[in-house]
Amino acid sequence: MIKKTIPTFKNLKEEASFWDANDIGDFMGELEITPGSYQPTNEKKTTMTIRLTPSLKRKLDKISQGYDISTSSLVRMWVVDKVRRFAS
Repeated sequence: MIKKTIPTFKNLKEEASFWDANDIGDFMGELEITPGSYQPTNEKKTTMTIRLTPSLKRKLDKISQGYDISTSSLVRMWVVDKVRRFAS
C-alpha cells in the first residue's frame, strides 16, 4: 500500500479541491489534534449595519470566495475571533 501524504497547497481553493477528492481517513497519521470546542448558542441574532468603501467590500468578497463562504459569514467570524482575543 502506498502511503499518502498531505501536499503543500498554493491557496485555499486548491486545498478544498484536494479534500473534496480525498478521504481524510487516509491521512490520520499526519494530522494533529487541536484543542477547542464549539458551543452553539440559542441567543437570538441581531443585525448590524456597517459602512465600507467599495474597494474594501471587493477585497472582502475576494477573500470570502477563497474560503467558499459568504462575505458576511467571514466578517462575522473575524469579529467573533477579535472579541474573544480582547475578552481573554
